[in-house]
This record gives sequence, C-alpha cells and structure tokens, in this order.
Amino acid sequence: MKIRITKPLITIVLFLTVFSCSDDLENESTENNVDPVVVNQLIEDLYAKMYTPGTGGTSGISFRHDDLGHKGYDIYSDLLTGDMALSVGVYNYLPYGWYQDVCKYESTVDFTKIDNQLVWTHYYSIIETANSIIDALGGVDEDLVSDENRHFFGQALAMRAHSYFYLTQFMTNDYNPTAEILPLYTDVSNVNVGKSTTTEVFELIEGDLQNAILLLDGYNRPNKKHVNKIVAQSILAYAIAAQQDVSRMDEIVTLCDAVISNSGATIMNSTEVTGGFNDVSIPGWLWGADITDEVGLLYASWWGQMDYYTYGYAAEGEHKGIDQNLYDAIPANDIRKTQFSPEIFLMPTGKFYDSDLLVGGGVEGIIPFIKADYIYMRIAELHLLKAESLAKIGQDVAARTALSEVLSQRIPDISYLNGLSGTALQDEIYLQTRIELWGEGKTYLALKRNHRSTGIRGDNHFYLAGQSFTHNDERLTFEIPQIVIANNEFINNQN
Repeated sequence: MKIRITKPLITIVLFLTVFSCSDDLENESTENNVDPVVVNQLIEDLYAKMYTPGTGGTSGISFRHDDLGHKGYDIYSDLLTGDMALSVGVYNYLPYGWYQDVCKYESTVDFTKIDNQLVWTHYYSIIETANSIIDALGGVDEDLVSDENRHFFGQALAMRAHSYFYLTQFMTNDYNPTAEILPLYTDVSNVNVGKSTTTEVFELIEGDLQNAILLLDGYNRPNKKHVNKIVAQSILAYAIAAQQDVSRMDEIVTLCDAVISNSGATIMNSTEVTGGFNDVSIPGWLWGADITDEVGLLYASWWGQMDYYTYGYAAEGEHKGIDQNLYDAIPANDIRKTQFSPEIFLMPTGKFYDSDLLVGGGVEGIIPFIKADYIYMRIAELHLLKAESLAKIGQDVAARTALSEVLSQRIPDISYLNGLSGTALQDEIYLQTRIELWGEGKTYLALKRNHRSTGIRGDNHFYLAGQSFTHNDERLTFEIPQIVIANNEFINNQN
C-alpha cells in the first residue's frame, strides 16, 4: 500500500492520501531510483547539524564559540528570559565576552549583530537539508512505498517543522496571525522569497508534523538522536500551544497523553535530576544526542559554555547560573535546590556536569573531547505542558494531577497543590516549569505562550540586574539579520 505526500495548489499544508492496493499497479513510482545511501547520509547530516559547531555560519578565523548548534540557542533563550544569569563571578569584567550582547539585549535590537545571523542561519540550514531529503525521495508528490523511505520522509518533515517553529519563537514578538514573519522554503530551490504570514508558517509546521506522525508510525529509531512519532507529537503540542488558542487546549492534552502513554519514558527521579544530565540513555529523555569522541566536541560546545567540570568557558570565569530570585523561590526541601551551588555563583554544578567531576576538565595541558550527551526533550515537559493546558480551560483537578506527577519526585509534601486553582494554579505551573526545565531552553517558549514577564533580574546578573521585561518586548526577540535583508530583495521591500 502506498502513501503519497502531496501539496495542494491553494495551501502550503501537506496532507496524506492512502491509495488502495489496486492503485499500486496503476501508479509507477520513481521510488526505486532513490539511493538509500545518499538519503541516509543526508539524514545523518541533518541530525549532526543539531550539535555541530559552525552551523550558524561562522568558520575559520571568524569561528565563534557560541555557534554551537541547537543547544547554543537554548543558552540564548534562557539568557533572554533572565532565568539564566551571566554571573558577575570572580571578575569585574567578562574575560571572553560570549553572550554579553544577548544579555544586554543589544543583539536583539541591532540587526547588524552576528547573533541574529547565527540563529537565522542555523535553523534555515537544517530546513535546507530537510528539503534536500524530501527532494531526494522524489518530492512532495512522490508515492512512498517502502517503510524506510516513509520513515526518512517523516523525519525530514518533522525536523523542518521543528526549525520553522523555533524561528517563529526567536524572530517574532508575539503570535499575530496576519503579521508577515518568515520566508518559507519548501524545496531545494535557492530562489529568494518574501515573508509569509504567521498563519501560513504555522499551517506548514502543523501540516509537516501531522504528516510526520503518520509516516513515522511503527518506526523503531536506532537511537534517540532520530525523531520518531512521539517526538513529532511533542513538537506538534508545542506548536499548537504557541498559537495561544484556548479552544485547542484539548488537542494539546491529547498529544501529551499520547506521548506519556506510548513513549515508555519515566519522569526523572531525584537521583537522575541530580545525576548530571549527561547520558542519553536516561529513561526520562525523549530526544537527545549521544556525544562521543568521534563527534570531536571541545570547549566550543554546550558543555564547554555551561559546565564547571568541563574544560571551557564556564570554568574560566564566564559563569552561567540560575537567577538569584528564581533560586530563592525553590523550597529548601526541593531536591532541585541542590542542582545549584551557592558557593560557585549559583552554577548548575548539581544538575549539568561531566561525570568525571574534574574542575575545568581535568589534567592541565590535556583538552579532552566532550563525552557528555546533549538533551533536547524529556517526558517531564509533556506533563508540565499538559498541566498548563488543562489549567487554562479550568480543569484544575486534572491540572493539579498532571503537575503532581512531576513534583511528587521533587518535593516531599505536595499537599499545598490542593489549595491552588485558577490564576494561582497557572502561576504555580509556570514557576515549576521554570524550575524544572532551567537550562534546557524551554522557559523562553513558556514565557511567550503564557504572556509572562521575565521577572525582576536578581543581583547576580552582570547586566540589567533589578530590571524586568514583558514577553513581547522587542528586546527579547532577534532581528532578521543584515545579510539577509541585503541579499533578499523581497524581504528588503517588506521592511
């Protein structure tokens, strides 16, 4: 039985049509011409871009050590929320200066700053590779016969949607259906196009993910680096939530329930959440990358920028810790309080750390390759998103139950939740999302979809301590970079 991916003439949303077995005899497919070696290499390239330095477009002598792949932009987003503090540390200056323009909200209001280009180039590079996979498989009008090719196609669609979704978050102040926000590229053509509306971009994202969910049904991925059905469902839940439509909260809950029920993942227990977040085999992880010596990551990596026990910038004076006010909001009996060190600038020395626990990476003069893994998504996120969605439609009992699934692993007594409802419950879910997912790049998404402010920055911030910013403040959103505006006449004319 064939599954055909097809693109309607009027809308950019893709849909699936299942043909009868008799149609198989009538429709000659070009699928036999697909070279599986080529497609498999493109798939590997696609996932490698998630963790390979330089995918933001810098290289050679201009290579930047914050050009780290997707996890680098997790750092960007956490710094923008203010929940992550670029700390004063032991110096009265920043010895290397990475991230200072982001923390000062200078990059986000100046399109000539390189940070804008890094974000833009990274995600569009993944989109380009995803489109190459789709093209190699025959394009959107191809009949897909083999399971292997359906699974390849589904992964490409899901990764394209994931990148477009993050671009909508990083490049727009708020969800405005009619605003023109991003150019949409859905094939391998390099021809410039103008910006599409928010509605059109999210139609593509949802269409890609719905198709991916169907195509990835039954897919047994070789490792957690690959997107499977549950990851596609999780991304879709985030994408729907970002549109802030209360009438669709039930859809989000259904998706979260499907992932929770079918993933086999368990919420990280108290031992695991203080165990370093360094092993992709942890049962609570839904999606992540196994980083090995062969990958060849050094200090220009997420670990090099974040971990006190890795050879890199975090150990050498550019400390990134939890915001003092957020840390103070964690109860003393909450196991997550121990994830951060008051003695070392509130750094996450009890959450993210290399398992060798050697300050600065160990022996002087020897620079070891990074071996700690990268986390992209875990099951606790779906419980929290489910709780948030339920609370928004007044299903407080169910929301408290969903929240308690996580908190029962963190706090000895969660009976206080029984007294929460309405706005107070929503506030608690948001606070717990910030605490639970600190440093994982998800608070930025929650801040925007919940119309929250950054909160007042604690006194451990090097920049803008004591200040607060609303979710739609232009300083929290990147600009279309100068190089794009200069080289795309359609975007140039729209600005």
